Amino acid sequence: MPTNFENLEVWKECRILRRSISQLVKTFPSEEKFRLVDQLVRSSRSTTANIAEGHGRYHFQENIQFCRHTRGSLEEVLDHLICALDEEYITVSQLNDYRVQIEKCLKLLNGYIAYLQKQKENDKQK
Repeated sequence: MPTNFENLEVWKECRILRRSISQLVKTFPSEEKFRLVDQLVRSSRSTTANIAEGHGRYHFQENIQFCRHTRGSLEEVLDHLICALDEEYITVSQLNDYRVQIEKCLKLLNGYIAYLQKQKENDKQK
């Protein structure tokens, strides 16, 4: 396992998503600052924060649990983006681009969870 969460591919990909969301919400109307903007920023930040916190636990099961929280946060980001589409703050094309990005994060995350589960099983057998 990488000694630093910043070396994890899933964290790197979620960071790209988080940064993209931060840029996107700057284009939203000011009345959304404490509503949709806040929700999108919080959920996108939660993705990288949970990966980092789980990595810092040094316990496979706890790390897996934080990764599951990350999975929920990624789905939450998608739901907020659908709201942004419904409010006509983003286009269908933009939403689809974010769907691709989120799917990439989810695939990497699921692979990381599978890795952690395997490590957990190997640890039990020792």
